[in-house]
Amino acid sequence: MVSKRRKLREAVVKALFQLDFRPDEFEDILRDTLSDEKIQEVKKDVERYLKRIRENRERIDEIISKYLLNWDFGRVSYIDRNILRLGAYELLYEMDVPIEVTLDEMVEIAKKYGSEESGKFVNGVLDKIAKTEAPKEKFDL
Repeated sequence: MVSKRRKLREAVVKALFQLDFRPDEFEDILRDTLSDEKIQEVKKDVERYLKRIRENRERIDEIISKYLLNWDFGRVSYIDRNILRLGAYELLYEMDVPIEVTLDEMVEIAKKYGSEESGKFVNGVLDKIAKTEAPKEKFDL
């Protein structure tokens, strides 16, 4: 059985992925995502995550770019890029989610939806972000 948190995260990644191709259709994508019967129990969280990621996307993308060694943000696959956005968002803004949980979940989602190398790639980038950018309070969870 898939956990509520996993449903939340997968729904957010899928919506973010769509937004890369249809950036002007946030409200439509949000509505379609929230109407999915499989996520009704986490609907409010999905909406909050998507709205806050959208509000903070520039900062999130800048932070991700800073930790992509020898790699251009625009060359990162769409799925990996959006898993990184979600992971960075959780590390920086979701104060009740432990760092290890975010890292583990993003790696699992990357393995499921990305390429063979996605899990390692996502883990490497998010681990650097966690160690240097995550709020100090998160280290005590």
